[in-house]
Amino acid sequence: MQQDLQQGQAEKVETGGESPRKPKNEVLEWIKAIAIALVLVILIRWLLFKPFIVDGPSMQPNFHTGERVIVNEILYDIRSPQRGEVIVFHVPSEGRDFIKRVIGVAGDTVKVEGDVVTVNGEPVSETYIQGAIDQAHNNNSLYNNKNFPNEDFADATVPEGHVFVMGDNRSDSTDSRMIGYVPLDDIVGRADLIFWPLKDITLINH
Repeated sequence: MQQDLQQGQAEKVETGGESPRKPKNEVLEWIKAIAIALVLVILIRWLLFKPFIVDGPSMQPNFHTGERVIVNEILYDIRSPQRGEVIVFHVPSEGRDFIKRVIGVAGDTVKVEGDVVTVNGEPVSETYIQGAIDQAHNNNSLYNNKNFPNEDFADATVPEGHVFVMGDNRSDSTDSRMIGYVPLDDIVGRADLIFWPLKDITLINH
């Protein structure tokens, strides 16, 4: 009986010795989970997607100063940019990034004459800015910005490894008409989502 009592006491001691370890193990598991989550967020943030802040009127009426967009940085590692897609790219001469819309890709012949853009001899249907163009015509304000006197762009073929881009706000945009073709290597990625301000959250129309 004395042995049974001693054994029972030993069991109590053994059981009592394990209880403080359990909370510590749970804390360590939570710390590990949080650390892994943070690493994944950082990897996704820096390797796959990147936020970009719109600055300036060149992409109105579809984008406005202060809006934050998510840029997909891996899409163009898989395929080349396509006409109509909104991209963010480096402009070394300006020392900053621009956001514009792809109008022509390698091999395309592009011509800009007033508000008419033709690619390979066919007028481009630009539904994403037609409303703004019509309004500008009604106000007689299209292409009257003195800072941008050379809006037209003569027939030219987009070279390999480049794209031709324009801002949606054609009368107030520094784009391929002025800076030339954009090398694919300078493209950061495709703008896919406006996420701020909250009232403007929307998937971007390509």
